[in-house]
Amino acid sequence: MKKLIGTLALISAVGISGSAEAKGAVKGAVVGAAAGHMVGHGHAVAGAAAGAAIGHHHAKVKARKAAAA
Repeated sequence: MKKLIGTLALISAVGISGSAEAKGAVKGAVVGAAAGHMVGHGHAVAGAAAGAAIGHHHAKVKARKAAAA
């Protein structure tokens, strides 16, 4: 539980100081950390990393579609 809280605090700090492009990554990391924590206590960090990558990818695709329209 301490790792989850620490991870979420770190992600929140990065999200506050990060750019708008990092928004998808932060949201994905939070969701991934929560999902990883539910699967097993050692998987929260891995879930956060995977969620950040997927969230960033989705935000990038959404921004690209918005710019094309």
